Amino acid sequence: MRPVIACNMDEYQVERLRAHESKPILLNYAEAHSVWDVPADAEILFTFFKGWNSAPVERPPTWPRNLKWVQVGGAGVDAFPSWFFDAPLVTTGRGITADAIAEYAIAAIFAHEKQLFDGLRVSSAEQWKSRTLGLVSGKRLGILGLGAIGVQTATKARALGMEVGFVRRSSGISNSAAGLRQFASLREMVADVDHLLLAVPLTRETRRILDRDILRNAKPGLHVINVCRGEVIDDDALLEALDQNRISAATLDVTFPEPLPEGHAFYHHPRIRLTPHISYTSEDTVERMSARLLANLDRYLAGERLDNAVDAARGY
Repeated sequence: MRPVIACNMDEYQVERLRAHESKPILLNYAEAHSVWDVPADAEILFTFFKGWNSAPVERPPTWPRNLKWVQVGGAGVDAFPSWFFDAPLVTTGRGITADAIAEYAIAAIFAHEKQLFDGLRVSSAEQWKSRTLGLVSGKRLGILGLGAIGVQTATKARALGMEVGFVRRSSGISNSAAGLRQFASLREMVADVDHLLLAVPLTRETRRILDRDILRNAKPGLHVINVCRGEVIDDDALLEALDQNRISAATLDVTFPEPLPEGHAFYHHPRIRLTPHISYTSEDTVERMSARLLANLDRYLAGERLDNAVDAARGY
């Protein structure tokens, strides 16, 4: 039988699903309904974050209706209410944009060490003065969270001659951590590294994990890079650490909220490099997403285990 899929993703993804060899019945329902008001005849839901920010706190009586599987296009699931995971199976697009985000992190490290944010370009003979730039090779990178983004960044950093360490929730060592140093805690890691990459899902445990206590223990000159969620940082503590010269800079692709309100200190602070949540983008992002979603649809129809199933109890 042809699968019946409710989908509120962009038109490109809808067309790619419609062209699948199973010839699914596509229900593009979002314009007439709330995103959680899924048609009763849908067995699969393909969805993204759009619309879920206004979901009710309490589970609607119809959710999850007859859904057997929910596929989220993005990696994070913190935008969804807790009852969203009452669906029989929820999978995500974790890893789709890991390459792009890892390249952003490496670019931020280079820009920091080579002082590209610090008026390096000269426009007159008077400005023609020598300065010493930092060397990326030999610097230490600490990664909080060794998921797809963390692994990709670690691989690229080691290829550049950086020393890489990490902290993650599970204590076991996997093949992806080979050659990396595992720190016992974030407090221990920030005291040792030159660059800190925040690449964890937003959970109860990670909310404001980079706080005043942790930043007090930072190695002088630490550069913080955040590519996950703005809420993993205590903003006031970050500003205090910068203003007191305990850390040197912060490259932030994410904030809370997004966008920040006009006049927020992050917009004008001389040592905060702020970008508008674009680290995940690349010219082939939509094709990468399509490939992942369609591969999971193939597995579903073949009765195989799907990639990136969410463990709701752990928060990702």
